[in-house]
Amino acid sequence: MLNRDRWKEILEVLTSNWFRTLLTAFGVFWGIFILIVLLAAGKGLENGIRSDFGDIATNTMFMWTRRTTKPFEGLPKDRRFEFKRSDVQAIRDNVPHLRFISPRNQLGGFNGGGNNVVRGLQAGAYNVYGDYPEIINQDPMTVTSGRFINYNDLEENRKVAVIGLGVKNDLYSKDEEVLGTYIKIQGVNFMVVGTYKKNSSNGGEEAQKEIFVPFTAFSQAFNMGETVGWMAITAEDGHSISVLKEDIISLMKQNHKVHPEDNRAVGYFDLYQQYNRVESLFAGIRWIAIIVGTFVLLSGIIGVSNIMLIVVKERTKEIGIRRALGESPISIKKQILMESIFLTLISGMTGIIFGALAIYGINTLLDSVGPVDMFLNPSVSLQVVTGALTVLVVAGLLAGFLPANAAIKVRPIEALRTE
Repeated sequence: MLNRDRWKEILEVLTSNWFRTLLTAFGVFWGIFILIVLLAAGKGLENGIRSDFGDIATNTMFMWTRRTTKPFEGLPKDRRFEFKRSDVQAIRDNVPHLRFISPRNQLGGFNGGGNNVVRGLQAGAYNVYGDYPEIINQDPMTVTSGRFINYNDLEENRKVAVIGLGVKNDLYSKDEEVLGTYIKIQGVNFMVVGTYKKNSSNGGEEAQKEIFVPFTAFSQAFNMGETVGWMAITAEDGHSISVLKEDIISLMKQNHKVHPEDNRAVGYFDLYQQYNRVESLFAGIRWIAIIVGTFVLLSGIIGVSNIMLIVVKERTKEIGIRRALGESPISIKKQILMESIFLTLISGMTGIIFGALAIYGINTLLDSVGPVDMFLNPSVSLQVVTGALTVLVVAGLLAGFLPANAAIKVRPIEALRTE
């Protein structure tokens, strides 16, 4: 263990040339600072992109129909076809490992403009979805009052609706009771049985301005028959929807007499595949930050090693005297290593502190200006800080290893002759 004399000697050596010591320490400080800030920035980008996914079940695909591009079994190309409710059951019966299959119909959005929703003298244009109850598991939302649609609503063709808080704010006064009231969707009355709120990062304000009604009532009210506009399909945990989608699409092509090689007839969006790409991007960003920070830190460590070699050279005579007086080579080597570790550790810890202050400043700025797209709450974990400290100790040992070996190789008689 270091005694008081050793501490005094370490401080005397490092303070004998302040300017040189500060320049050397800055290399290590800057390397750790850059590493911490880069990792925090990468985490901020990761948090921002993850927030865009919100709470949506990521092992999910969305599927819809498009025009055929190849003739098949006497049917021409450029043919339109539509999914039916029987397709939903066919998928359930023939494709294993699926957790949720939610057929959907929609008014508004990409299906053709806004739709008038009227209540009294108030009116608005909102996306209206005809859904099954499972959709709340695929596109999670918090029911703030009343309830969500259920299977009794589907079986009895109940014209009920669950509205977002944005719809409520547009069509109702602040303290007005919502449950049990009626809204008119394209001239058809629906009774409001619930209100919901989604995570604000999941679609922002528009996500709060949607209306959900039972699939069967939607089909009946708007003359959709057995037609399914599109489907949201989620795989079971441990099974990738990206693998299962090939079987699903092949089954739909078979049911609707689409050429097996017609890759455009069935449109889909594989959320799981997109999410995995983003995960790969996160991993790449982390590795870039680690590599860049490590190289900057390495340059600082090389600087420490060079300075320690100079220090050893300057203390050649002193080391010779100590050896002549009986000090062991291990004791001298220990002294040099401790000086190197101390300089490296102090420099690195200062870099960590300033890095933490920089991250705190960025978060304070973000809080003051409001949310920034694709960037949220930059931070580093305790594991990263612990790992950085471990790296500093190891780096200090490595930086002092060569100078320490050089010190103990000095023969006492030659050292005493050095001027």
